Amino acid sequence: MQKTIWAEAPWLHDGFAQTCIDYYQLTKPRLILLFLVTTAASMWVAASGQVGGLLFLTTMFAGACAAGSANTINCIYDRDIDYIMERTRHRPLPSGRVQVWQAGVFAGMLAITSFTLLAVVANILSACLAMAGIAVYIGVYTYWLKRSSTQNIVIGGAAGAIPPLVGWAAVTGELSWAAWVLFAIIFVWTPPHFWPLAMMIEEDYAKVGVPMLPVVNGAATTANQIFIYTLFLLPVTLLLVYPLQVSGGLYGVMAVVLWVQFIRKAWQLTQTPEDKQMARSVFKFSISYMMLLCAGMGVDSLPWTHQIWQHSSQTLQVWFLSLG
Repeated sequence: MQKTIWAEAPWLHDGFAQTCIDYYQLTKPRLILLFLVTTAASMWVAASGQVGGLLFLTTMFAGACAAGSANTINCIYDRDIDYIMERTRHRPLPSGRVQVWQAGVFAGMLAITSFTLLAVVANILSACLAMAGIAVYIGVYTYWLKRSSTQNIVIGGAAGAIPPLVGWAAVTGELSWAAWVLFAIIFVWTPPHFWPLAMMIEEDYAKVGVPMLPVVNGAATTANQIFIYTLFLLPVTLLLVYPLQVSGGLYGVMAVVLWVQFIRKAWQLTQTPEDKQMARSVFKFSISYMMLLCAGMGVDSLPWTHQIWQHSSQTLQVWFLSLG
């Protein structure tokens, strides 16, 4: 009898385990990680390095649910082109392992969970912003622009820039200029992050008729656009230091150092736009850039960091005065 009970436990079946993996894949977890990193950085800056544990964990989980909901709906809509491309044909929906209605229910449950948690633990503004992120990603990017415009990732990138707003609102209950600068950083970073990937898999997009910039305008034009957007990243990131003064010298130094490396890689890509390995290098670095920049924001926001930086500044001032 004991053996029979254990044998019938659904969580021990290979089929149940595969189903869990399928639903997990629908959320595109690798994309969610970047969203959560930007949300966390925003919360730490908004709270001056002192975020409550419950609020932080709840906002992270709710943000993951909102992003997972949006990504699942994206999978539903794109299941036709996913079936055509070899690299995506074996995903849960085009392969038939998950039905459309099942994915729809799953996406709805994730969205409701996200809204409820944020509304109860944080505030209604952060909850509404999370839902706005889903709406922009699905309505503006997935349904409207992805299959109709080369600027799909530029305008649709606003969806990926909303998580910092959610984090800021969860902490403060409002959106200050600093929050919108965080939004702008992600917005400007998105094209030089995504377009190198589009250059790497240009053939797949061309095969299914998605008008990504490298498909329509070529690799050289795309590389030049990547370089231009990367140029704008430096002044936008430094707005947090001056005039807003919500981040300090440590973040400022990191922003400059990371940007120098980013712009160097973007320039190299303009010299060899057909080199997919160079495009891969830019794409990979863009991820490291954002993660390290956000880490710099978080560390810079800590009270002891401010104290160390202030003490160092005072010491340097005294030293320069003594030289005079």
